[in-house]
Amino acid sequence: MTCLTCENLSIGYSGTPVASGISFSVSPGDLLCILGENGIGKSTLVKTLLRLLPPISGKLELSGYHTGCGVGYLPQRGETQRDFPASAGEIALSGRLARIGARPFFGKADRDAARDALKRVGALELHDQPFNQLSGGQQQRVLLARALCAASRIVVLDEPTTGLDPDAAKSLYELLETLRADGLAVIMVSHDVDEALSHATHVLAFEADTCHYFAKDDYLSHLSNKKDEVR
Repeated sequence: MTCLTCENLSIGYSGTPVASGISFSVSPGDLLCILGENGIGKSTLVKTLLRLLPPISGKLELSGYHTGCGVGYLPQRGETQRDFPASAGEIALSGRLARIGARPFFGKADRDAARDALKRVGALELHDQPFNQLSGGQQQRVLLARALCAASRIVVLDEPTTGLDPDAAKSLYELLETLRADGLAVIMVSHDVDEALSHATHVLAFEADTCHYFAKDDYLSHLSNKKDEVR
């Protein structure tokens, strides 16, 4: 079952397109890797998928999910994130903010969901530990748990291995493989092209004024053909 579909999507700001003609779909277990140069529309697409920006035109549809369940987000790591003055459990729980509606507090279901998300990413033992005292790899697991609290079946990751040592990056990719096997759909922006492609099932490639959607093997053939043309 397809969980997210974009058809002929045009994205941008104040009615001015940054990129157009974007069509792709994501199903449970997929890892869609978004590739392209800086400033070409990747961040604008992410904001549109998160509904922080409205599409200028075209179709953007989430299917098969109950009301309030959208797209979870793991942003690129920064100093502010690393210094959050809260426990790992509180960070994960904050992913439920969009679900509590008019309620002034988190309920038992929210707290149970946060614990379940931490368990799902192998970080339940970190629940009571200060977030700012965790290693980079541990922090990414906690932030991924927060994203899963926001939307348990589809997440967007923005450069998730930036600043991680090789072992922590490898561990994160292994975790993503486990979560995908359990039905998680992943959309990932990455400049670590070789490593990202080794795990991707599909690629959305921003190239100049065009945007193309490929199965991974087709994208690799596309790259090979481009190299042949240059020769």
